[in-house]
Amino acid sequence: MSDALDYLVAVRGDALGHYFKFLKDTGKHLDPKTRNLISVITKVYVQTEGGFKQYLLRALREGCTPMEIIDALLMAFPALGLAKIVWAAEILLEMDLPEFKPELINGLPQWRDVMAVSDIADGEAKRVDCGTRSVFIYREGDAYRVYDSHCPHQRADMPAEALDGCTLTCPRHGWKFDITSGACIGKGKHPLEVFETRVADGRVQALW
Repeated sequence: MSDALDYLVAVRGDALGHYFKFLKDTGKHLDPKTRNLISVITKVYVQTEGGFKQYLLRALREGCTPMEIIDALLMAFPALGLAKIVWAAEILLEMDLPEFKPELINGLPQWRDVMAVSDIADGEAKRVDCGTRSVFIYREGDAYRVYDSHCPHQRADMPAEALDGCTLTCPRHGWKFDITSGACIGKGKHPLEVFETRVADGRVQALW
């Protein structure tokens, strides 16, 4: 929520509580993906940027694919019109989310080269650029964990400087993560997105 809405809840929670209960009850028979897709469309209709970003990220967390989100916007064309759909697409481009990039959005997951096994020591973590996506990689013996570099909160791209030992801290809102497990250990609640990994010909590969 915005600071203004937090304020109103603090001073008149007795009144706004009824509104939030209404919103919750109206969607209780919808699956989470459908409910969030509808919320994305409504935020585009009223052109609320913060709300659009919030429900876009929530829809992704609930399992919506980027193409499902794009299709939902296009199917709402009669209500939204082209100008509002373009407005939403411009925000998507500004957010720079890898999964919405043309080279990834239409493709099936495939193994991507991350780095040579010899370039990362046991117990070490690094940030690596892999074409359209940046990742953090952590090695523990012969096991490797590869994470999306975007914070699951508002998808800020975390730089290499955000990593201190085994703690990764998002510079935008201070969410903290344990790089050895991907778990959120401070302020937030969502873990880092982790990719399946394998080693082939002495190189670490990840699936996305």
